[in-house]
Amino acid sequence: MEDKKIKIGVISDTHLDDYDDKMKKCIAEHFSDVDIILHAGDMVDVRVLEIFGEKEIKAVCGNMDNSSVKEKFPEHSLFEIKGYKFLLIHGWGSSFGIEERISDVFKDVDCIVYGHTHKPVNHKKDNVLYFNPGSAADRYFNSSRTIGILEIDKDVTGRIIKI
Repeated sequence: MEDKKIKIGVISDTHLDDYDDKMKKCIAEHFSDVDIILHAGDMVDVRVLEIFGEKEIKAVCGNMDNSSVKEKFPEHSLFEIKGYKFLLIHGWGSSFGIEERISDVFKDVDCIVYGHTHKPVNHKKDNVLYFNPGSAADRYFNSSRTIGILEIDKDVTGRIIKI
C-alpha cells in the first residue's frame, strides 16, 4: 500500500454561499478518483463542502469566509502525506510577493498550497512546490476558471485544469 500513488484534488476561491450544481458536476468530473481534497479558502460558507460528498477534505479559511467557516477551519494547516510535508494556507495581502511572505513564515515544507490570488501557479523554487489552483468560480483575475491536481509518487507534482 505504501507504493500507491496518491491523487489530491485542489480547489480554492469557490466564493459560493451554498451548494452549487454546476460546481458539483465539475467536481464529479475531475475529482472522482482523488484520495483527498484540499480547499485553500474562500469557500464563503461551510455548506459548500457538501459538493465534495464523502471525500476526505482538508480546508483552511480565507479572508472572504463567513463565521461558520472561520470557526470550523484554521488559517493554515501543516500535515504530511507519504512523508512529504504540506502547508495549506489561503494567503493574505497583495498578489505581489505572496509566496515570499508565506515562505518567510513557514519553513521546512515540501509543498505550499495556497489561494487568494485567483491565479494558478505550479512551480518549484528551492525544492518547494508552490501550488495555487486559481479560482474555481471567478474569471475576474484570470481568463479561465481553474482547479488543480497534485500527485504523490516518487515526488510531489501538480497540474492545473481549466474548467
